[in-house]
Amino acid sequence: MKIVDITVHRVDLPLERPYWLSGGRLKFETLDATFVKIRTDAGLTGWGEGTPWGHTYVPAHGPGIRAGIETMARFVLGLDPRRVLDVERAMDLALPGHLYAKSPIDMACWDIAGQAAGMPIADLMGGGSRTPRPIASSVGARTAEETRGIIEDFRARGYVAHSIKIGGDAERDIARIRDVESIRLPGEIVLYDVNRGWTRRQALRVMSATADLGATFEQPGETLDDIAAVRRGHSAPISVDESLVTLRDAARIAREGLAEIFGIKLNRVGGLTKAARMRDIALAHGIDMFVMATGGSVLADTEALHLAATIPDHNCRAVWACQDMISIDIAGGRGPRNADGHLRLPGEPGLGVHPDEDALGAPVARYEL
Repeated sequence: MKIVDITVHRVDLPLERPYWLSGGRLKFETLDATFVKIRTDAGLTGWGEGTPWGHTYVPAHGPGIRAGIETMARFVLGLDPRRVLDVERAMDLALPGHLYAKSPIDMACWDIAGQAAGMPIADLMGGGSRTPRPIASSVGARTAEETRGIIEDFRARGYVAHSIKIGGDAERDIARIRDVESIRLPGEIVLYDVNRGWTRRQALRVMSATADLGATFEQPGETLDDIAAVRRGHSAPISVDESLVTLRDAARIAREGLAEIFGIKLNRVGGLTKAARMRDIALAHGIDMFVMATGGSVLADTEALHLAATIPDHNCRAVWACQDMISIDIAGGRGPRNADGHLRLPGEPGLGVHPDEDALGAPVARYEL
């Protein structure tokens, strides 16, 4: 089997409401999504998606994905997509770095490999837990009142896990955390996501002022060096996601005890192939995990769910699904959807969901063998 063509689509995915990060420092309203279709000479077709969270969040953006695919396509054409390590090496040689551009190709190859084996991707990867995974909401708001309203909206949809965006103003963040904790329901999973929005002093101020609450903080500093400095000054549980990009990052976090949770974002780290290695480092060091796409449609959510299903139930805190945050559906209702605040692994071979090509519009690029 070999790859004979790669087709690329670009789609705008509007968010259902404006989304704020770092206390209003960053605002997002539409996501620039790239969908990739890989076709083989065996008649199998696989789909991948790459949807960074805007252009200003981290060093990843939609046009960069499409430029990266243009650079890598001729090195991938002709390869057997089932041999995902060969495809990974070809992409890494053709374009060092730029992991976010490689993720949709990796995803499409896993989709084909699963179809060829007659197994869901999670089963093919050696996991495949059928325990439904809690969906973590993503609450980006500027005020405590807005935060409460969005949490209640997600609760009405059955959500039991919430990622609350804070950062930028220590006193406001302390008040926000205390307010959320005052309405927190028994059994709810809550993560306070700073998105690199604190200085080291601000981090220690907020973490000390809320120490009685037992809160968990995600990315409380810009870099791993910042998080290491904060860790020396406070013992609050920490999750790392934006500084978890490469396997070396994962190894350092585990070795130096910088975090109790890995937030593995598949598009950021380069796809399932690379993310699986981070999962194994986490498991070897007793580190729990959240699994997420950086954003996107049900395709990206489903990819994250497959990785989550390879993690033992007690080590997987939640998955993040963006599908409830966007106002269009490119898959016509197909694929894993929110059911009582959880996602359930699809039983179909491969990814388990493909887009409606009519909803994607005309391709923006095609590369042929």
